[in-house]
Amino acid sequence: MSGRPRGRPRVVAIDGAAGVGKSTLAAGLAEALGLPYVNTGLMYRAVAAEALRRGVPVDDAEGLAAIADALAFRVAGPAPGRLEVEGWPEDRLRTVDVEAVVSAVAAHPAVRRRLRARQRAIGEERGAVMEGRDIGSVVFADAPVKLFVTAEPEVRAARRAAERGRSAAPVGAALDRRDARDARTNPLAPAPDATVIDTTDRTIAETLHAALEVVARAAPELVP
Repeated sequence: MSGRPRGRPRVVAIDGAAGVGKSTLAAGLAEALGLPYVNTGLMYRAVAAEALRRGVPVDDAEGLAAIADALAFRVAGPAPGRLEVEGWPEDRLRTVDVEAVVSAVAAHPAVRRRLRARQRAIGEERGAVMEGRDIGSVVFADAPVKLFVTAEPEVRAARRAAERGRSAAPVGAALDRRDARDARTNPLAPAPDATVIDTTDRTIAETLHAALEVVARAAPELVP
């Protein structure tokens, strides 16, 4: 009997650190599967950006949680759609100022609880290829497909430097600092049933192919 197994969400959970290629993979996989693409990092960035706009201190857990409650998130754009934050174009969520405080914002359990609940609701409504740091381990621990993406540090730094138009050394140092900050809040580790994909020596196409093979084995109902 074909179709969706009872109780299984139509979600591919992708976790990994910054610069490993998980956003590129998630976007490509979402297009291939016809599922919305949800970058949960944008949610934390939106809280940080709104806090900066309002002058809410990053140590004000109650104020930040209120911002998380008030922000409007939606799946929009050409089918199958992708996460958008109402009132915040994506480029304004990737500024240096936001980057500097987003880890501190995400450190508050109250913020994480609220955003995890929003993430769960979005994925349950329409399905999703959802990326972050704790999607397979917390938000969608019942996802039929869990991928954990890794890459060697120098490759991560080179990729991020190319994105930002900067040299690799300072970018690598910044990634190290961010990893340390994020690990204090939300230690990064694959879920026990996640498939690890190392992108160090893989092209974008090869990484996508490897991920699609995992999906076809673990959740064939997700493959168009």
